[in-house]
This record gives sequence, structure tokens and C-alpha cells, in this order.
Amino acid sequence: MDKLPFNIDLKGKVAVVTGGTGVLCSGFVDALAECGAAVAVLSRNLAEAEAKAAEVEARGGRAIGVAADVLDKAALKAAHEKIRSELGPCDILINGAGGNHPSATTTEEYWTPEHSQEQKDSARSFFDLEEEGLKFVLDVNFLGTLLPCQEFAADMAGRPGAAIVNVSSMNAYTPLTKIPAYSGAKAAVSNFTQWLAVHFSRAGIRVNAIAPGFFLTAQNEKLLKNEDGTLTERSAKILNSTPMGRFGEAKELVGTLLYLVSEEASGFVNGVIIPVDGAFSAYSGV
Repeated sequence: MDKLPFNIDLKGKVAVVTGGTGVLCSGFVDALAECGAAVAVLSRNLAEAEAKAAEVEARGGRAIGVAADVLDKAALKAAHEKIRSELGPCDILINGAGGNHPSATTTEEYWTPEHSQEQKDSARSFFDLEEEGLKFVLDVNFLGTLLPCQEFAADMAGRPGAAIVNVSSMNAYTPLTKIPAYSGAKAAVSNFTQWLAVHFSRAGIRVNAIAPGFFLTAQNEKLLKNEDGTLTERSAKILNSTPMGRFGEAKELVGTLLYLVSEEASGFVNGVIIPVDGAFSAYSGV
């Protein structure tokens, strides 16, 4: 992990990170561990979760890898019992699990009857989006945030510094073309973040979210760059709408995360969704 932008004291805290082996959330795992938290890395893939935990331990931190599907209540319960047994009750929950699905994505930005007829064999229009893919995207992003809160938040009531941080998206503010289910699901995550902040406000649990803009990662590089390294047409549109004129780097989310989980820094910050987007959400296009 790169040097932290600043350090906070999380010694004695237990942090649970869903999607903890992902490109962005693996950086969250590193940062929380470096600040002294014992971190439970949750992933559907146990080997990957344990490998990430081993990286943390090799650097002198404390972490365990735990297998859990965020849509499986029984698996979450089993994961919770393991974490409680090995690390203790949860103080910090980071809901980073999420994703999209090809069958819930249109191939074109705009639909016309003529274009649809011409491309019917190679394109996926709004009318071709598959129910299974749509349900997956809505479930993994929204229910995959709500269900871990149900499982772990009971630990957190009354514990000093208890905090939940969800991962929303720029899509929650203004939906991107092609990805209606993902945009809708992330809007639900933002709304749920506000709802849960109010619901838990008298239990001493703060609930906030980070809304990343556009980050170039190994997972999306093929979508954003051509084989020769040049930007795709969609990437060019993104950068033209990002006043800072570049993609973000995963490490640039860490400062916002640490701010939100620090009681000393953000103890009266509750129910907010913070964009980390290079001013994408502030730009009108003119």
C-alpha cells in the first residue's frame, strides 16, 4: 500500500470489509489495517480472501479471510460468528461488494426502431435486457449492502466510533447510459445510506457513503482503453465530463474512507454521500 494520506488510530477496532479483495476495497483493507484495526476480508472466494489477509499479516497487521456471499444470510451469519470468535465484535463495516452484469447492459446509448432492426443480431437493446441479469445487479448492489448491515450492525450499537461506510457511485447522481440496473441500484444504496443514518442515529452508529467517480483499474481497463493503449470513445466522453481531465487512482479514495471512519474527524457527519470524482458531478457540460 502507498503511504497513507494521514493516519488515524483504529487500535482495538474490528473492521469488516465486504468485497475486500476487489481493486478498490483491497486498498481499504490495507489502510484500515495500517491504522491498527483488525480486518475481516469478506469475499465469495475464500482463497482470495485468505491471500489478501496474508498480505496484511505479512506487513505486521491483523486480518483474516472469510468466505461469504453478501446475498446469503446464512453465510453472513456464519462469517459473523467466525469474526466474532477470532477478532471480536464489529466496530466498522465497509460495504464494498457490488458489480454489474453484461445481460443488464445495453450495447448502444440511444434506441431507435430503425437502429434496433439493423443491429438486432449483434446489439442488446433495452428490450433485450435479461431479467436474471437485472435481478443480479439490483440484488448484489442494494441487498448486498442491506443484508450485511442487518447482520453486523447489532454488534455496533453503543460501541464508541461505530461506523458504516457504503460504496455508492456517480451513477446515483446522474445515470450513465447503457447501465440502467447498476445506476438504479447505486441510487438505492445512496438513499438507503440516508435512511439507515437516521434509523441508527440514536444507537451511536454513523452511516455514510463514498461515491467514486471514474477509476481506471485492471478490472475495467479493457472497457476504457483500446488494445493500442488509446482511450475508447466512452473513456473520452468520461474525461471530457471530468474537469480534472483524468481518471482517479484507487489510493485517492483512502483519505475519504479514513475521514468517515474516524470519530474524531467526522463524529457529527452522518447520512452523507461524498463524491470523489474530479468534479464530474459538479460539471454541467458548459
